[in-house]
Amino acid sequence: MTTRYRVEYALKSHRRDQLIEWIKALLAVPFVLHSQPTAVHLWQQEDTSKLAAVALDTHQRYAEIFRDVERLLNDHIEHEENNYAGHSKLKLLIPTVGTFFTRLYLAEAFKYQDEQRHISRRRFVAPSFNDVRLILNSAQILGLLHTNGIELVTFDGDVTLYDDGENLDPDNPVIERIIRLLQQGIKVGIVTAAGYTEEAKYYERLKGLLDVLHDTPDLTDDQRSALIVMGGESNYLFKYDSTSQYRLAYVPREQWLIGEMATWKEDDIKELLSIAENALRACVANLNLPVSVLRKDRAVGVYPQSKGRLFREQLEETVLVVQNTVERSQVASRLPFCAFNGGNDVFVDIGDKSWGVRACQQYFGGIDPARTLHVGDQFLSAGANDFKARLASTTAWIASPGETVQLLDELDALKATLKTRASTSEKETEE
Repeated sequence: MTTRYRVEYALKSHRRDQLIEWIKALLAVPFVLHSQPTAVHLWQQEDTSKLAAVALDTHQRYAEIFRDVERLLNDHIEHEENNYAGHSKLKLLIPTVGTFFTRLYLAEAFKYQDEQRHISRRRFVAPSFNDVRLILNSAQILGLLHTNGIELVTFDGDVTLYDDGENLDPDNPVIERIIRLLQQGIKVGIVTAAGYTEEAKYYERLKGLLDVLHDTPDLTDDQRSALIVMGGESNYLFKYDSTSQYRLAYVPREQWLIGEMATWKEDDIKELLSIAENALRACVANLNLPVSVLRKDRAVGVYPQSKGRLFREQLEETVLVVQNTVERSQVASRLPFCAFNGGNDVFVDIGDKSWGVRACQQYFGGIDPARTLHVGDQFLSAGANDFKARLASTTAWIASPGETVQLLDELDALKATLKTRASTSEKETEE
């Protein structure tokens, strides 16, 4: 029993994205058939024309696979939309596959990413997890652009907009991209685990963005007010306010709480946090962690004393112990929570990012999940707090702030490409 418990929770903490792994396995077959022995022979002959022919053939084979997967995804979406009996073929192949709010243009996305990463030209390194992850991101952007368009983009904070534990400084290249989104009429929400009740703390973390937002002359008041900050996953909402010295104003909960959130009871919140705090203190003693315990009104966690670093294994063990302990309590059936590894700390928050993203959608008048894009980095590790956002919107999985910049530039590039293509098509129809 103990072994089963340990294995089940270890698998839960180190979940693999089965869709990505499955696609990667499909691509391994054409890669092996065109891999390094032939390429070595061709390189020795310095016959670049043959190398190009092999790359073209490999590209076509990869593209065929992505077209086939795209058909399976479309069938899965149709199956769910029409509530057909049984499971879709994709669900049978990948039991963990979730809901898709838009179609994914995988073949088109592969061609775009192959131009950037030259995947089909590689003979020694097979298509990787990261290759497929980025292709899925591109497919998701294309899905939004081809269908409904984008009305709201939400971002995680640490490792998505800025490096772990750092602030959003004025020279961060993501700032001009966020300003560009606002200028295009797109709403922006920063949905972060950082749970502060006062504006000053968020201003400290986001000062670069908020100051640039305030000082950019060609932004309208409506565009500036399209930036909000959701803190503590789903607990504190702040809107841009030009009259405040901190550029933000607190929005009372009753103005943005949605559905079930309004029924969460304070007694349940206190009980859940007390259970989590006891579990955290037990971990501190058991693992001899050099940390301090911090209790807030909607969160509790541990963080290292002075500037020490904790081992990843210590952090994930703590997350799993706390998560398991809270899940086994009765109050967990009445109240959602999120236990996560923040990189060098562990916190438990009331609610999670699915509620945070939904609250942002509601605040802006009820934006549809199919017109929302959440960008984050935490989709796999123990208590990954961006994973739940998949329940509320389309998502893009990035691995660094630099990738966020690339993603937003890609959004503009693909938008321009589709616009040019549509214009060309119209001219050809007229002629």
